[in-house]
Amino acid sequence: MLRTDDHRRDSAGLRYVYPVISRRAGGVSVGINLNPNNACNWACVYCQVEGLTRGGPPPLELDRLEAELAGFLDAAINGDFMRRQVPETARRLVDVAFSGNGEPTSAPEFADAVARVAEALRRFGLNVPLRLITNGSLLHRSAVQDGIRRLGEAGGEVWFKLDRATAVEVAAINGVAWAPEKAARNLETCAALAPTWVQTCWFALDGQAPDAASLAAYCALLAPLAERLAGVHLYGLARPSQQPAAPRLAALPEAALREVAASIEKETGLRVIVSP
Repeated sequence: MLRTDDHRRDSAGLRYVYPVISRRAGGVSVGINLNPNNACNWACVYCQVEGLTRGGPPPLELDRLEAELAGFLDAAINGDFMRRQVPETARRLVDVAFSGNGEPTSAPEFADAVARVAEALRRFGLNVPLRLITNGSLLHRSAVQDGIRRLGEAGGEVWFKLDRATAVEVAAINGVAWAPEKAARNLETCAALAPTWVQTCWFALDGQAPDAASLAAYCALLAPLAERLAGVHLYGLARPSQQPAAPRLAALPEAALREVAASIEKETGLRVIVSP
């Protein structure tokens, strides 16, 4: 039985397709994992991927991806998958999401994968969002922009990771050298190609929640782009990290997250959805 606290990518026994119950999306999300080798160009301290390594994905088998998705959608729509594997309160398909065990846009075949998935949704007559969950680091690549453009043309949207807005914090949390100016440019580019939400994980590290300066820097980065963005998904730690830093992390109370959300809304004008 699927659970909100268990997002294993092998739950359906497939290479590229996996169902999860998404607390943020509110039902069954069909995940598309383009990084089955557990390789990513970032190394976030809260990542739930076991055996995470640095790097990119192996060559993508587009025909296999298409066949797996078609088979799973048929089982979910016409078979008994929902009855057998999903709690009654979550028995609805809410989206198909490029997410998985690494950065989806690092796959050279990303744009073609978007086209294949969008066509599968059309064939099945599914009017559900097609989403990309991305760290946004590769938006300078024309092939990535092409894939996001295709996603936008298919009625999809992007959830763009922005956990903090200073280079020091991003190095500590996401494990990369990072420049806020580049992140802002990539976010602006993304928003011009498809509806874009910012997704932010807010938690305590080594017993310390992000301070007022951290929040101010975050709001300052987003405020100039607010009119072009759909909003912010602010979420906490719901599932345990599988990274060495796991003991250093702690979830914040829901009330604290809602206070942060109120500050973001006040300073940027953006709508903020909170998922504790």
